[in-house]
Amino acid sequence: MERVLSTETPNRVGQDISMSGWVQSRRDHGGLIFVDLRDHTGLTQLVFSPDNVSVFKIAESLRDEFVIRVTGQVKERGEGLTNDKIVSGEVEIVVQELTILNQSETLPIQPFSDQQASEELRLKYRYLDLRRPKMQHMLQKRAKMFSFLRSYMEENNFTEVTTPILANSSPEGARDFLIPSRLHQGKFYALPQAPQQFKQLLMVGGVPRYYQLAACFRDEDPRADRLYGEFYQLDTEIAFVEDGEQVRQMFDPLINQLSTELAGKKLLFKEIPRIPYVDAMEKYGTDKPDLRFGMVLQGLDEELKGTEFGVFKDAECVKGICVRGGARLSRKQIDGFTDIAKSEGAGGLAYIRYENGEPVSPIVKFLSASELQSIQKAFGAKDGDIIFFGADKRSIVNRVLGRLRSEFADHFGLKDPNVIALCWIIDFPFYEWDDTRKKVDFGHNPFSMPKGGLEALNTTTDEEKLAIVADQYDMVMNGYEICSGGVRNHNPEVLYKVFGLLGYDEIYVEEKFGAMLNAFKYGAPPHAGCAFGVDRIFMELMDESNIREVIAFPKNGSGVDVMMNSPNLVEPAQIKELGLSQV
Repeated sequence: MERVLSTETPNRVGQDISMSGWVQSRRDHGGLIFVDLRDHTGLTQLVFSPDNVSVFKIAESLRDEFVIRVTGQVKERGEGLTNDKIVSGEVEIVVQELTILNQSETLPIQPFSDQQASEELRLKYRYLDLRRPKMQHMLQKRAKMFSFLRSYMEENNFTEVTTPILANSSPEGARDFLIPSRLHQGKFYALPQAPQQFKQLLMVGGVPRYYQLAACFRDEDPRADRLYGEFYQLDTEIAFVEDGEQVRQMFDPLINQLSTELAGKKLLFKEIPRIPYVDAMEKYGTDKPDLRFGMVLQGLDEELKGTEFGVFKDAECVKGICVRGGARLSRKQIDGFTDIAKSEGAGGLAYIRYENGEPVSPIVKFLSASELQSIQKAFGAKDGDIIFFGADKRSIVNRVLGRLRSEFADHFGLKDPNVIALCWIIDFPFYEWDDTRKKVDFGHNPFSMPKGGLEALNTTTDEEKLAIVADQYDMVMNGYEICSGGVRNHNPEVLYKVFGLLGYDEIYVEEKFGAMLNAFKYGAPPHAGCAFGVDRIFMELMDESNIREVIAFPKNGSGVDVMMNSPNLVEPAQIKELGLSQV
């Protein structure tokens, strides 16, 4: 007999059907036994009558989470007995046959309880935690998302190509997962942090448009928005593209449609804005701005020109951020925000409240009347508002106020979960100053094309190098970076030059990127692409703040799989076979 799902039962009234699933609960009422049977579509009420002696006796032994199969007749429930909380609430199954397919011990966690176990315990028993309706919904929705992505890519003539998992270590190999070779002892494979080199080689190989839902591996510390070890990205590349705007226009509709059609969200912008990196840092203090709210950083150089207030006078940069209605913050709350500012490098956190038409603050006495008036005018501050200030090096001010902007938005509930605010951050610096090593280094991706090509690299000073702009771009969704991409460097001469400006000779470049360099010598087309972090996108679309809640089998916050006990020790013989020594 065909197995019927819970959601199908209302259409089977009067029919004999078969169902299978788990016992959600059992209730003994006046000689009848009622069981809620659960499958992946929902619950159905089963009724066992003592008239069917053998079946009734088996039903008496049922316990929660037993796996059973039943056959019986679908009947409408009596008047006043319907349950509008479940899809099958108007019917019940009068059971004629019952088979226990498997029994269950008492569960170590209770997936259906309002009081959930700790994350560590839920991850240890993840196979039980996955029974929760929320997790079932996540898995189904994630599958729909992958199907949505594939459909879009195929409709736009992209070819899906899988690239190697056993690859070579990257120049920034400190975060690689290394795999020792048994056949070539002393040498190592690396799990790919991204298919970057392979997809560029596909462009050389004549593939016009490539994509894959790629597994990537990176040994980075886990965070709430970053899984440990492995993650998935929609990896793409397009041949004969010389301008990043072509790539951005290709994928604008995809992310807009994902947000509205898959997640049912509202878009803040119909046309996704493009924001230069420098503008994003100056206005929002971050290259990952959340645009669902205002509260932008305001420079005060003109307003405070000639000030005698030492904190402002001696600073490279003075900026402020106006929090509407923030004057009601308590002293304790302001102290909390001050601690956050200090954690980002600030020495303290100056502020001015506006109450009864007057500025109120410990710093008011250090500022002239005209300076106070200019500050208030610059922000349009009114009674009930509060302005917080940053005064330090420009990079520190931006970082501190950018962090506070997000914290204030959280505190005052300004991040509407029903709204998706997208933007592209463009024109990243090709090189950046490395404070640790006191030298210029790559800002992001050394494989990106500098705007202006080879001509832009005719520089000698650090200042000139830091002024070079890469045709590189990131997409940001509600304050999360969800995509990174760029126009690729397909010219060997340019590749030698971008490394040469940092002191790397041609031999180093050839050792690290020999396959790509050789390929580029044989008619490599210009190309560009990007990669979307699908786990992070899905997390935001599903209103989750913890990325481990949208993945079937994640590692915990320490990078450990507590369910499978991984990582673990291996046998000494395995170590020896690989030519390694036991630590």
